Amino acid sequence: LQRWEEPCISGAAVSGAVFFSGCPLGCVFCQNQSIAAGRLGKTIATERLAEIFLELQDQKAWNINLVTAGHFAPQVVRALELAKGQGLKLPIVYNTSGYEKVETLRMFEGLVDIYLPDFKYMDPELAGKYSHAKDYPQVAKLALEEMVRQVGMPEFDSCGMMKRGVIVRHLLLPGHVKNSKNVLKYLY
Repeated sequence: LQRWEEPCISGAAVSGAVFFSGCPLGCVFCQNQSIAAGRLGKTIATERLAEIFLELQDQKAWNINLVTAGHFAPQVVRALELAKGQGLKLPIVYNTSGYEKVETLRMFEGLVDIYLPDFKYMDPELAGKYSHAKDYPQVAKLALEEMVRQVGMPEFDSCGMMKRGVIVRHLLLPGHVKNSKNVLKYLY
């Protein structure tokens, strides 16, 4: 249970965060580097992952927050299907770096309610230097288009909690205001 997500997806409640090891980017400023680099975590069966989703629901999580799940897409999709078949009713949040293949995102269509991507760079040189992915801007643009296509305009409940939509995060890198302005201009 995690209390530190964006307020409109966790509010005064908690998010049911499930972290997946082995992020494909390896950003030099990663706040979850020990998890992202694959040094933490354990291998579990798809059925156990479905049970974890249901346990988080029983613990009163506001949602299931899949953190960097793309490289385990087939297994996560199957676990979501199993859990939903067993009574999982929480919104599903797909929390990502934004560096996602459209084909991967399409596997989650109809299962994810809220996409929570970063949009880190418009500058390929910065993307190469800090995330080892010069193609980040073009990959993230296509991924974001797919996310919006799937879930559409944001929807909120009467308490201001997001039920459906896309929230884009951006981290301003020191000394790189121009990149941030270009990201914001693109998003706008």
